[in-house]
Amino acid sequence: MTLTMGQVFLSEFFGTFILILLGAGVCAAVTLPKSKAQASGWVVITFGWGLAVFMGVYAAYATGGHLNPAVTIGLAAAGRDLAPGVPATAATVVVYVLAQTLGAVLGAVGAWLAYKKHFDEDVPAAAKLGCFATAPGIRSYGWNVVTELLGTFALVAWVLYNGKSPSQLGPLAVAFVIVSIGMSLGGPTGYAINPARDLGPRIAHALLPIKGKGGSDWAYSWVPVLGPLLGALAAGLLIPRRAGLYCPRPRRRAPRGAARALTATTRKDIP
Repeated sequence: MTLTMGQVFLSEFFGTFILILLGAGVCAAVTLPKSKAQASGWVVITFGWGLAVFMGVYAAYATGGHLNPAVTIGLAAAGRDLAPGVPATAATVVVYVLAQTLGAVLGAVGAWLAYKKHFDEDVPAAAKLGCFATAPGIRSYGWNVVTELLGTFALVAWVLYNGKSPSQLGPLAVAFVIVSIGMSLGGPTGYAINPARDLGPRIAHALLPIKGKGGSDWAYSWVPVLGPLLGALAAGLLIPRRAGLYCPRPRRRAPRGAARALTATTRKDIP
């Protein structure tokens, strides 16, 4: 099936909208006062994000369910199609990334609307921002980039080793990979591992009239963009070549006359 650019945009937009609506929603549920899930912990957050990916990948199944510019760029760097019938051209990559980022902005707005009265409560500004965007436990920009790079490398490398888009691998499989990365590598930075997941909600936080919200921490905002992109490029450029994947072996041309000789020999062998 060949998709139009408009269909590609809507698919990734809606899938990422669902991802952030539920992902930012679980952060708000665990963080904000008077929420039924307040203080339920990191395990709930990691599973909440994993299941948000599960839902989002299903929603964007037709376009591979990337929901993440890092996955899109990693597949393009590896020379893969972005999805069946969707080649990795510059134009399609731009459409994917734009759709993912805008979907993330609107998904964050949706989460804010769901928890509007809780955001109105007396909550530290950093906690409100944490429902939208990531922040490091220890601010060290270089090491924070390394953490995001490694987490995203693990995600994109896993996708590439399996040789399929996220939707082809199965939404549940992708969800458990996200849960694993969150539990194992999410502690230092909150594991954005997705530029759209952090940048889109951060933009929403800056624009929305959130009571007592404070700043959007733009000084840190480049880390969850650069780190995942570097990790995706590293996986896209290294994994297929290292593993010998997606590199078709050149066909060896038979010498002239060999085919005729083989045919003649075969005919002689026939009784």
